[in-house]
Amino acid sequence: ARSQDLAPCTTCGRRFAQNVLLRHDPICKKVFNKKRKPFSSLKQRLQGTEITTVKKQPPQKKQPGKKSNWRQHHEDFINTVQSAKRVTKALKEGHPLPPPPPPSINPDYIQCPHCSRRFNEAAAERHVKFCEEQAARHAFAAKTTRQALGKQPVTQKKTPTLTAAVLSLQKRVQEGANTGKPRPETSPAILQKTRKSLGVSTGKKSSGEFG
Repeated sequence: ARSQDLAPCTTCGRRFAQNVLLRHDPICKKVFNKKRKPFSSLKQRLQGTEITTVKKQPPQKKQPGKKSNWRQHHEDFINTVQSAKRVTKALKEGHPLPPPPPPSINPDYIQCPHCSRRFNEAAAERHVKFCEEQAARHAFAAKTTRQALGKQPVTQKKTPTLTAAVLSLQKRVQEGANTGKPRPETSPAILQKTRKSLGVSTGKKSSGEFG
């Protein structure tokens, strides 16, 4: 009689009494509809220990492979072989040697934007940075030189003037002319010689020079 009163659970299929089934049904639906996390035995063993769990790094994206330049390499190889044949033929026949083939540009090389030279990937990574710094230094030095030349003051030639020594000699000559007793060391000849040695010319003769 008791087994007839039991009703099955719609979620798990087990049978319960009506009053028990009312409590069991919402709990069973909640448990079965919830996604269970994958069990990690390592994480369980590390709980309570000083060992910290290591976070897994996300997988790195694979870089796309470079395009194959087999056609360019093949053409370069053919040109090299043909050039070698022409040189060998010219040597055997005694003709002048043909001009060398033009240098081929390797498409795998990277061109520097500053000096236009080409390098492989590893060398270009180092060179471009260095070349950029050198170009900036040269540009700064040229700019500083132009500014210095533009601010340079224009020197004006100074006209020669009478020095204190010449003025003192003129005064002594004038005093000698007034007293009528010219001194030999203050004669007009000495005064003229002093002016010539100093490179000074007044353009006018003083009263003492006339005697």
